[in-house]
Amino acid sequence: MADRISTETNPSMASLLGGIVNDIQTLIRQEMSLAKSEIIHEWDKAKTAAGSMAVGAAVLGLGGFFLCVTIVCVLAEVVGLSWWASFLIVGGVLTCLGVVLFLIGRHRAAEVNVVPPQTAETMRENVQWIRNQT
Repeated sequence: MADRISTETNPSMASLLGGIVNDIQTLIRQEMSLAKSEIIHEWDKAKTAAGSMAVGAAVLGLGGFFLCVTIVCVLAEVVGLSWWASFLIVGGVLTCLGVVLFLIGRHRAAEVNVVPPQTAETMRENVQWIRNQT
């Protein structure tokens, strides 16, 4: 009778392995959920960076257009600076604005992580934990 009670309170090897497998399955599901969440977050950052870069490139192109028109006007009328001087000012301002917007977008794009950092760290921890269990 005493042997029967002691074997019933100690878990069997099969139940221990089943528990480990169940824990690993739960851990993998949680890691996949974390990875999905991080990928969505990084995608949103990439879209914002791409939008800033696109707007910056468009404004830069418009500024370049005005600067080209200004150069043509300067060559056409060397003495009368009144009507083309405004083109020079507008073109210069738009070009500066385009450069600033483009640099902001490039900076934001550099912050996008291709590999989600939290997922990578927790995966390392999980591998270490699994190694310790075996």
